[in-house]
Amino acid sequence: MVGMSQLARIGVAIDAELLETFDTYIAEKGYQNRSEAFRDLIRDRLVREETEAPNKEVVGSLTLVYDHHQRNLTEKITSLQHDFHGVVVSTLHVHLDHHNCLEVLILRGKSKQVRQLADLLISVKGIQHGQLAITTADVGRIRKH
Repeated sequence: MVGMSQLARIGVAIDAELLETFDTYIAEKGYQNRSEAFRDLIRDRLVREETEAPNKEVVGSLTLVYDHHQRNLTEKITSLQHDFHGVVVSTLHVHLDHHNCLEVLILRGKSKQVRQLADLLISVKGIQHGQLAITTADVGRIRKH
């Protein structure tokens, strides 16, 4: 196996139409070349695989949008956060308008616990939208270049 500081060259056969679509995608994203884009796609898949292991230490952000006038909603959100106090590192609350709020939670813990809290919060009646972004706590191990 080649060490992470060495570069290895590979050849990949790809359907011409798929490659054209990929080239358009990477140009829109600002990649300088295909190699950078391929590395990021591979790294993303590896990180995703790692974070699916229930006992893997992960970090993430959970974004919630809700109407704070919904009956008992803020109390339910706060109660769930207290139930998982060891997982919630920090929260940010933003008033979007008179009714709607954006809340971002920074989470850290075992993948199973982080996902469980996210699922519980997103499913609370009155949450208009919720999304979890998750990565491994030791992502530095999967080097950028």
